[in-house]
Amino acid sequence: MDQTTLMTTAEVADVLRRPTSTLRYWRHLGEGPRSFRIGRAVVYSREDVERWIAEQRDADPTSRAS
Repeated sequence: MDQTTLMTTAEVADVLRRPTSTLRYWRHLGEGPRSFRIGRAVVYSREDVERWIAEQRDADPTSRAS
């Protein structure tokens, strides 16, 4: 995994169009995309974020298959 595959909380918030506080809250609850710490920084793998988005889409009964 190289550094370009890691995302900050702010970057993930931009992708999800949610405030960073929502991601922090989800992390507290153990929900949302998988995150982990490198030192004091919370980071997300781009692949984990994309997988989580796909899981949310697939779990939504109102989503339509293309």
